[in-house]
Amino acid sequence: MSNRESDVTRRAFCGALLSAGAALATVATRPILAAPDDAPADPWTAAQTVQPAALSKELAEAKPGDRPTVVCVAPRTMYIGGHIPGALFHGPGGKPEGIDDLKKWAQPLARSANIVIYCGCCPLERCPNLRPAFVALRDMGFTRLRALLIPTNFYTDWVKPGYAYDQPPGN
Repeated sequence: MSNRESDVTRRAFCGALLSAGAALATVATRPILAAPDDAPADPWTAAQTVQPAALSKELAEAKPGDRPTVVCVAPRTMYIGGHIPGALFHGPGGKPEGIDDLKKWAQPLARSANIVIYCGCCPLERCPNLRPAFVALRDMGFTRLRALLIPTNFYTDWVKPGYAYDQPPGN
């Protein structure tokens, strides 16, 4: 695929993900040199994270009873535009109604449930959704909770490398 075709594909995907796709594409393509001084602290430990390649492999190889429950805590438009296969939507994690939905969903689950949450709306250092969602589930007592680290955005770090994703018909 040529650079031009790749760029057209990227812009089309971002446009489907957000009504403000052009703004996302501009922000998402800026190089991340270092976290800004005002970047929020991460509430997870290294053991409570998973990288895209590792999660993709885990999902492909997991037996049905061992597969983690993947939860998208991004804005609904992101989930509708494309998401990890089998991922549930309970977000956005940066809004009270998203956290309420997430907690309501999680309340009846065993606290030992294997849960991976992700967003991918923007560079991780600025993501308004992942940290609050992680804290909400952690504070509920979930012991096998992990955050999928998507450093740039869902397209760049999940779709472009070729990991499986569900997309709406017609894309």
